[in-house]
Amino acid sequence: MDVKRVFLIVLDSFGIGYEPDADLFGDVGANTLASIVKSERYDTPNLERFGMFNIDGVTCRPGVKKPVAAYGRLRERSMGKDTTIGHWEIAGMISPEPMPVYPDGFPEEVLAPFREQTGRGVLCNRPYSGTDVIRDYGEEHVKTGDLIVYTSADSVFQIAAHEEVVPLEELYDCCRKARAILQGKHGVGRVIARPFVGDSAANFTRTRNRHDFSLIPPKRTMLVSLREHGFDTYGVGKINDIFAGQGIAHTTPISDNEDGMNKTLALMDQDFTGLCFVNLVDFDMLYGHRNDIDGYAAAATLFDRQLAEMMEKLRDDDVVLITADHGCDPGFPGTDHSREYVPMLLYGKSVRPGVSIGTRSSFADIAATVLEMFGIPESLDGQSFWGEVKK
Repeated sequence: MDVKRVFLIVLDSFGIGYEPDADLFGDVGANTLASIVKSERYDTPNLERFGMFNIDGVTCRPGVKKPVAAYGRLRERSMGKDTTIGHWEIAGMISPEPMPVYPDGFPEEVLAPFREQTGRGVLCNRPYSGTDVIRDYGEEHVKTGDLIVYTSADSVFQIAAHEEVVPLEELYDCCRKARAILQGKHGVGRVIARPFVGDSAANFTRTRNRHDFSLIPPKRTMLVSLREHGFDTYGVGKINDIFAGQGIAHTTPISDNEDGMNKTLALMDQDFTGLCFVNLVDFDMLYGHRNDIDGYAAAATLFDRQLAEMMEKLRDDDVVLITADHGCDPGFPGTDHSREYVPMLLYGKSVRPGVSIGTRSSFADIAATVLEMFGIPESLDGQSFWGEVKK
């Protein structure tokens, strides 16, 4: 049976246990899935039916007798554990070198041209929580007009500004200037606009006008290959940002996980041939980084309910593939991403149920598999498992 549409859903940070090289990242013992299943708010019967708890190494709950999907786990080959590198690898590009991080803030060789080109000063320049930084620096920003520049454990250059002090278009332009500066050895994965509103530190709140300016992938991805071969590519959520628009024909912004799935369900009513690539960031942004086990568990439960709707709408020539881009264990010390295996759950009429692909050596195997589904003779950095699971 030929595959016409693939719905690739990334549960951002939904790791399933630390990887063999987790010691290099300080993540030995991390297990996002094992942490959230302990919550009373965790209830995912559809993921369980797919075989989530049948996957190699997943021992936090028993598996089902007859999974309805093919299942397995993927190990990350890239030297990183962030969103950009994880998605790039899913799309077929392994990154052997980590992206730069700045635990002591950005050097003057970055900040000097940034100040000159934007005409504004810089506040903070340290790793910081996004909510804490506007509380601590927001009032000074409002008084001076200086931009709040901060980073995190990820490879990011973040700019926070009050929407009434720095209009959105100016903030986005500042990000474009920063993106042009941050190349080569300072080529961070993302420059992120973080606008906020409010009249005092007590009520400053971030708005939904965030925008990411990503590094252009330095190698081919499955998205580019699909477009070159005449297939449609839909990006839902921040997929377009992550790939700097490369290979994305249609992009759909979302407000949260639920909205992301609703918009994906709406896209299922459209007639297209190709890939719908979805990122659901709330798992990571709202719950993993904030050590909110119950919130993460509740988000998984909501996704599972919407997955049931997706299963009902799947056509005979559709396939849904569920995975993740890294871990972010809300029960693990600290608030950083965690170096974890990710799940691979593949479901559809053309997929043999109950087939285990075991442990694969790279996220890039997803890209190779998607390309083989569409008959494209290119594997990029991965190895396809389509032959093992197709009917």
